[in-house]
Amino acid sequence: MTQIADLLAQHCLNIRALSLIENNGNGLLRLIVNDTGKAKQLLENEGFQVTLQDVLVIEVPDKPGGLARVLHSVEHLSLKVEFLSAFTQKSGEQGLIILRFNNLDQAMTALNSAKIRTLSSEELYAMK
Repeated sequence: MTQIADLLAQHCLNIRALSLIENNGNGLLRLIVNDTGKAKQLLENEGFQVTLQDVLVIEVPDKPGGLARVLHSVEHLSLKVEFLSAFTQKSGEQGLIILRFNNLDQAMTALNSAKIRTLSSEELYAMK
């Protein structure tokens, strides 16, 4: 992990979100960075296996029921949640949910219909 963090820092790549899962000596690192193409190339050049996957970043109020509202908005589609992570920047403000569904287009349509705000890549990268 230190090697990856150093490599990204040396090339001015900002980590916006990450998760690390270790399984029998192998690691799965999920990253959201401000320049995915550059990060992919750098990591592959260092011998890491890299796969790019699209996710949705959803903004919800930091209060009980935010995640439930998001999940209910796509429930009728029988979509499979393949990845989910959530965090807040400041307690009591907005929470962010990172989700990957088996059909992102259907999920995005349902979320838009429910007036649930998704962040663009630019908005996520610009967060302070």
